[in-house]
Amino acid sequence: MRKESQAKRRSATPASSQKESPLLSFSSTCSTIVIALFVFAFIFENFAIPSSSMASTILVGDHVIAERANLGPATTWAPFVHYRQVHRDDIIVFRIPFLEADGEHWTLVKRVIGIPGDCLHLQNGVVYRNGVAQNEPFAARPTAADYNANVDDFPAIAPSIDAGATPDWATDFSRYLRHGDVCVPPDSYFVMGDNRQNSYDSRYWGFVPRQNILGRPLFVYWSIRIPELPDNAPESQRAAVSLDGMLHFFTRTRWSRTFHPIR
Repeated sequence: MRKESQAKRRSATPASSQKESPLLSFSSTCSTIVIALFVFAFIFENFAIPSSSMASTILVGDHVIAERANLGPATTWAPFVHYRQVHRDDIIVFRIPFLEADGEHWTLVKRVIGIPGDCLHLQNGVVYRNGVAQNEPFAARPTAADYNANVDDFPAIAPSIDAGATPDWATDFSRYLRHGDVCVPPDSYFVMGDNRQNSYDSRYWGFVPRQNILGRPLFVYWSIRIPELPDNAPESQRAAVSLDGMLHFFTRTRWSRTFHPIR
């Protein structure tokens, strides 16, 4: 009888030790939720792409995951986060450096063409950085049909309000001219879209301050065919297009772009 009771106690011990109390289960669930909220609030963020300004690198209707920690503004409360400098040809997510008519700072995605100290000009759509013509396979060259001297030979033709430039940039850009180049000041960046003929970028409104950079897109997690919207489309129009896309999720989704890396 003694051996039998001891065997029963031994067999019961693992089962009782594996049993999780409701309080412990709730605590574990809360911890998982807190970690997930931290990751998505401070490390990653998702963005929907409404325009073709970064085509064909990023398409209209791409939904991308952006990493915020490495390039985002440095904070004193998270010394464990490794920050790095912004590099030439990085694709970045940033707040546009001026208030639009709706009182908002739009969030845009563009490629870094010039970092502090770089001097730039375009000639027939080709970027010259510090006097050297750049090989940019990601950017299409202008054709006879879409050539625009205001942006393809920047800044040989000064940006003007009539050509779409902001008033401040049209007035101030001459301060940054040196021997026919625009030179990037400290803590600032010159950005352009890969679709150079359809990109509202630094050629129109100037430099991106370092503190406006939010992060860099990593990959496409979902892509859907939707109508193109301008960068300055109001939130109500963007919401309507997003809702329409959700209603046609299966028929319009570009499944081949799922987890497509962004470079």
